[in-house]
Amino acid sequence: MLLLLGPSALLGGALAFEYIGGLYPCEMCLWQRWALVAALALALLGWALGHARAVLALSALAVLVGAGIAGFHVGVEQQWWKGITECAATPIGGSTADILGAVLAAPIVRCDAIAWSLFGISMAGWNLVFSSLIGAVALWKLKAA
Repeated sequence: MLLLLGPSALLGGALAFEYIGGLYPCEMCLWQRWALVAALALALLGWALGHARAVLALSALAVLVGAGIAGFHVGVEQQWWKGITECAATPIGGSTADILGAVLAAPIVRCDAIAWSLFGISMAGWNLVFSSLIGAVALWKLKAA
């Protein structure tokens, strides 16, 4: 249940910050989301297979991969190291005016800038904390079972 509720809550929070709070994700934020989506999909598969421990362990590991990505992102935000990505854009078609309009309308989101924090911890930092706890507790519970 932890592997279903934990990633769902983290994804729900990220989507709420984006669609309700207007905080658009950077590229590394999206990577963290993909790890949570993978964890959630594996947890659903594990549940559908009758609590298959191997699949649930993979789900917990996916959550921990997301925690690792979040940890790297925190380091980029704190300027401890440089990020491995540049701003990315999807190809735009149409007239010059259409292209210019699309570029100017696109939000600028930097991976090395903290858009929001609570108690001095960024969203990536909170994702690191919660994903680490969820993944570690899930693996501990799977081992104990």
